[in-house]
Amino acid sequence: MEYYLGIDIGASSGRHILASIEDGRMKLEEIYRFYNGNDSVDGHLVWDVDRLYKEIIAGIKKCKEIGKIPVSMGIDTWAVDYVLLDNEGNVLGLVYGYRDHRTDGVDQEVYKIISQDKLYARTGIQKQIFNTIYQLMAHKIQEPGKLEAAADLLMIPDYFNYKLTGVKKQEYTNASTTQLVDASTNDWDYDLIDLLGFPRDIFKTIEKPGSVVGNFTEEVAAEVGFDCKVIMPATHDTGSAVMAVPSVTDDTLYISSGTWSLMGTELKRANCSADAMARNFTNEGGYDYRYRFLKNIMGLWMIQSVRKELAPDMDFGTISDNASRETIESIVDANDERFLSPANMTAEIQAACRESGQTVPEGINEVAAVIYNSLAQCYAKTVTEIEDVTGVKYDRIHIVGGGANADYLNRITAEATGKEVLAGPTEATAIGNLMSQMITSGRFVNLMDARRCVMDSFEIKRY
Repeated sequence: MEYYLGIDIGASSGRHILASIEDGRMKLEEIYRFYNGNDSVDGHLVWDVDRLYKEIIAGIKKCKEIGKIPVSMGIDTWAVDYVLLDNEGNVLGLVYGYRDHRTDGVDQEVYKIISQDKLYARTGIQKQIFNTIYQLMAHKIQEPGKLEAAADLLMIPDYFNYKLTGVKKQEYTNASTTQLVDASTNDWDYDLIDLLGFPRDIFKTIEKPGSVVGNFTEEVAAEVGFDCKVIMPATHDTGSAVMAVPSVTDDTLYISSGTWSLMGTELKRANCSADAMARNFTNEGGYDYRYRFLKNIMGLWMIQSVRKELAPDMDFGTISDNASRETIESIVDANDERFLSPANMTAEIQAACRESGQTVPEGINEVAAVIYNSLAQCYAKTVTEIEDVTGVKYDRIHIVGGGANADYLNRITAEATGKEVLAGPTEATAIGNLMSQMITSGRFVNLMDARRCVMDSFEIKRY
């Protein structure tokens, strides 16, 4: 039996999942899970990459313990955040999290050098204040010595691959979210990098998902008890999740639903038009250079936050069921930046309702109902915008990721959009990670072959 190891690290947790193919179907086994989250250091939200790396190693050791040695492994994480390394390969300074406020107002410094519309025309990436381009400008302004001293910039999964193999490589899907990649060449826009005054030498050659990084270093192999080939999947977690959308047609509408809701379709060419920019769509890189033409929607981050504030002992299924019985009709703009990193999500939602003259929700049930209904309305608006921009009418929406379990949200999404909703698989990100590895190994012929296997392997609910 051949095993493949997918390590999927999200903004709130990480897990190691082993996969095998049995009777033509993909079988998954979660062997390790760990916490993730930002720490507060010197007033900044940061990632403890040393702790995360130790968790990665601990999970790999589990393979040896249970006697299931993978033929390859791959890591995916969230996007936009990065690690700066010195000439000795050591981390320079803090590894900032995207919700940190150091980028507040920095976008205007970028636009003094290049206008927002010209930036979009080159990169096709939607404006978000936490994009790597703004983080690097914050570094340049606030910590110029760190940026000047850097020898390498690696995105988070690229850094962990380097720790495992000693090889520094950068993967395409995650690199595309920096807003520094040319949408027409799929490579760094070095003219833009020079224009912004960033050191071009810190950017490594971009390689496509499915590329081999290398094998474990001797030290890592000795520590975990075996050697293994490290593959770069679509290292941006949404890039992996979209790979697992169980559709073999090109006209596919999806929502990758988790902490964020990423709603969009796949395009063969980036759409960098003024219309797409005005509607705040992005053209993130995907597997096989398929552009993920999508919009970032605040997503279940809002539910996660109010649960923590109001009902930390209540599971999400109960929250969803209780919300479905509420009659409150208040709606907020789920894409408003006020919900990105508020001091208190509940208070922010209540304030938004109060300011717009709507009923103010009280308690976890009403607050959750407002969030779910707001997300469904946002999805409906986004569907209309996608159809307007692409000229394609879609019959159904595929919802993948953990949010596919949100039965109430799925039902009201179908009602709000007037589309059939197909929910699943829930482990889409890990599955896409594993699909990349299996395509590289020859287990699947191509992406469509792998997607057929996903359709046959996992439960899909229809609404």
